[in-house]
Amino acid sequence: MTLLAPPTNRRNLLAGAGALAGATLIGGRSVMAQSRASSMIFTGGPILTIEDAMPTAEAVAVRNGVIVAVGSLDAARAAVGRNAQVVNLDGRALLPGFFDPHGHVSMVGLQARYANLLPAPDGQGDDIPALQGITRDWMNAHEQLVRDTQLVIGFGYDDSQLKEHRHPTRTELDAISDSVPILFMHQSGHLGVANSAALAAAGVTASTPNPDGGAFRREDGSQEPNGVMEETALFTVMGALFTRLDLQANLEMIREGARFYSSFGYTTAQDGRSSTDTCRMMAMLAERGELPIDILSFPDILTSTDVMATPLYRKNYVGKYRIGGVKLTIDGSPQGKTAWLSQPYYIPPEGKPASYRGYPAATEQQVLDAVELAFKNDWQIEVHANGDAAIDLLIGAVRDATNRHGAKDRRPVMIHGQTVRMDQLDELKTLGIVPSLFPMHTFYWGDYHRDSVLGPRRAEFISPCASVVRRGMRFTSHHDAPVANPDAMRVLSATVTRRTRSGDILGPDECVPVDIALKAMTLWAAWQHYEDNRKGSLAVGKLADMTILADNPMTIDRDKLAAIKVTSTWKEGREVWSG
Repeated sequence: MTLLAPPTNRRNLLAGAGALAGATLIGGRSVMAQSRASSMIFTGGPILTIEDAMPTAEAVAVRNGVIVAVGSLDAARAAVGRNAQVVNLDGRALLPGFFDPHGHVSMVGLQARYANLLPAPDGQGDDIPALQGITRDWMNAHEQLVRDTQLVIGFGYDDSQLKEHRHPTRTELDAISDSVPILFMHQSGHLGVANSAALAAAGVTASTPNPDGGAFRREDGSQEPNGVMEETALFTVMGALFTRLDLQANLEMIREGARFYSSFGYTTAQDGRSSTDTCRMMAMLAERGELPIDILSFPDILTSTDVMATPLYRKNYVGKYRIGGVKLTIDGSPQGKTAWLSQPYYIPPEGKPASYRGYPAATEQQVLDAVELAFKNDWQIEVHANGDAAIDLLIGAVRDATNRHGAKDRRPVMIHGQTVRMDQLDELKTLGIVPSLFPMHTFYWGDYHRDSVLGPRRAEFISPCASVVRRGMRFTSHHDAPVANPDAMRVLSATVTRRTRSGDILGPDECVPVDIALKAMTLWAAWQHYEDNRKGSLAVGKLADMTILADNPMTIDRDKLAAIKVTSTWKEGREVWSG
């Protein structure tokens, strides 16, 4: 899999004194190798500050990686002097760097390193023969890696988009190889498929029981696993197989993930549900100065709270890394039909009764104890809750913990909240729970939600961003990469248009204007993590974390938002990506 496309011809981005020293290649794209200029001026194109008091500006001045002036070109020159390096935007738009309110940067590196099974438009995994062919091609191109690890991973298949409209099976993966363990991971990250060798390596047989919060799907009329795994069953097999990846392989995945994020204009990435080992590896890269952008971790509160007692949990970044709080997962994914709903799925999965509503991935007591632990220690907690039954449990746990520990600005976060109800939005506001929503679903799975998952009525209200705004609340909008590429423009487009793959508009009343959608990806995302004093907008005293877009999202046709190209990404006044 090629992580990034070849570099495009660069327009005249840099002008004035202080030409840059040269170029190097990162992931196939040209990045200028430079020492950060002490003083710089950005001008020559639309500048969107995301600040209500001054939404646009003629110039931004930067000194030592910090913004020192925003406004007129004369004011910028007065702040840094006429000998400052000038970055000529050449008509392109300058915005604050995008801040990831929820994603998995380490898993993005996994996706980048192994076989890309994503369906169109992000890949070519549109039917099961294509998945098999992509995997064989990847194995042929990475023979040494396969020999060294005795493991093949494919990421991103989606049964809802496959021509067959089903998951591949163990026998179909055996047709690729019946000797090397092969693991396919679903685009949602909540399901997967293993071949016979992978199941054997993980010790999974016909006598293996389903774990709490998950399931091994079985052959018809048998207890023999058919290869498809849900939730904790998948994570158990992943844990057994991923021990084959050594330290260097894991470090390279993190590096590749951060680079890939930067190519989409992100200057802060999140790693949700980190393990203790992942946190330590990210800190190792940060100490070496090998992270191009900031990474903010939220380790799993059920497995990795030991790391919260270390200096890695802190308010300030050291070498572009810090732990911000903890992550709890209550249920699964709606497109995988493992999210926990209060009402049945519109069309239940094969073999499930009409009353099927999904299921929790954690027990009620685990959820109550986790939220209690976070509140007791003043840890910010981000909680994956897709189904409205899971959201009910989250609300109850936060209410109980608040009653015990008193009201405080803890900013617990509801991650995804796909099926959140209007009455639940009112409860979120009362309890101070931040909704981090996933409107990208309207494009990737909107048609499937309407026709199979939720039905027309409920599907109209997935990720109801406008309803949040009408209640005077802030929301953030995420991509949950690698569930989807960390494509900021696709996030923006989906939040603004809610247009599905078929061209339908799913829930037109939940569309929000471009300026609000941009806030949800920048200033409000920084606020969600207590970082809006240093990030999220172009304002004096904030870090020079910026992205340059080929077109102005405020003036372009809204149906062309997804096609806007990121041409350059700057972290603290240093260009870390261009294309």
